Amino acid sequence: MCHLLPLSTGELVEKGLMRRLPEGFDGNTCPYIFTWSEKRPCTTWGMGSGCAPFYNTCKEGTANTRMVRHFDEDTFEIYAARDIEKDEELLHTYISLKWRKCFSDLNEIVHSDEITEEKKA
Repeated sequence: MCHLLPLSTGELVEKGLMRRLPEGFDGNTCPYIFTWSEKRPCTTWGMGSGCAPFYNTCKEGTANTRMVRHFDEDTFEIYAARDIEKDEELLHTYISLKWRKCFSDLNEIVHSDEITEEKKA
């Protein structure tokens, strides 16, 4: 997903609502939902509004956006983590990228340079 206008660091990209999914839903098998708790293992999952579900992920510390989660209010805000150019892809690091089963292949791709370094050691 790309942004049509340039954004400055700290600028609000979007605000949204999170709909909690029914108890018993297993988010480890579905990549289209959000981890909606700081508790691990996670048992609370949500479906986000707006464009948030369409952001791709990247390695921690390299995303051009950051999500502020308000778990108690079931809302979120996404801000520009750095200046973002017009038509630049919006990237967000999924907080569950490293441990959700549904992201295992994606995690390997995103962290392939680390895996290569580990094999060299």
